[in-house]
Amino acid sequence: MLVGTVNANVVVKGLCAVPAGPAVVAGDVTVSAGSVLVAAFGLHNSSLTVKGNIYVRAGAVALLGCNPANFACLDDPNQSNPTLSSHLTVGLDLRSNLALGVIVHNFSIAGDLIQTAGGGGVNCRPQGIFKAFMNSPVFSAYEVGTVGGDVRISSVHSCWMGVVQLTVGNTVVMFRNRLADPDAIEILANHITGNLICRGNSMVWNSSEAGNGLFPRDPHPNTVGRNRKGQCVLASPTKPGGPLGPGPF
Repeated sequence: MLVGTVNANVVVKGLCAVPAGPAVVAGDVTVSAGSVLVAAFGLHNSSLTVKGNIYVRAGAVALLGCNPANFACLDDPNQSNPTLSSHLTVGLDLRSNLALGVIVHNFSIAGDLIQTAGGGGVNCRPQGIFKAFMNSPVFSAYEVGTVGGDVRISSVHSCWMGVVQLTVGNTVVMFRNRLADPDAIEILANHITGNLICRGNSMVWNSSEAGNGLFPRDPHPNTVGRNRKGQCVLASPTKPGGPLGPGPF
């Protein structure tokens, strides 16, 4: 359990939760290989502030932040309380390498957000902590937050991924990610100061499903300050077999 203020670096081994009251780490937080960090509780103002970097290592999981609209807090008994939320603040970067999954909501990162490789394979089978804790397929998501620098996600093999409602100070790069869910990768309603570059991904969408199936879809275009390149140039189809566009991704 992580509570109060820690004036040092923190290394998570096993399962670490932030369930009661705000926690502040003056240095870095490293989620070691195969470990789990959970800071998505709202009943006791359980925010997490890391003044340095967060590192998520091979096979590890980070579940950080919650809000009622996108990812209900884990201690919300009915998963519907509109007042419960938990915020993540990172003073430098959030970096993961070969992590099983990284799920972040309601957050601010001053530096870069980088996820490289990992993800549990191109399948939608519940695995590890995802199966035990949420009975969910493995996925990664970054929703409702600000990133001061870049967002760079590459070579992740998983079930689903979402990059939704972010304000990004520089460039977003999505490169060679392979997702088993045909609805991934959802890149929705982001405000990107620099470029949006998507190359070699299994699929990218700037729309979300309007019902229970893949189609029909509701468009959620991104705002991009500079250039759109690769797969993220024209809007994704909103009906089966529909063409790309009209309009920018």
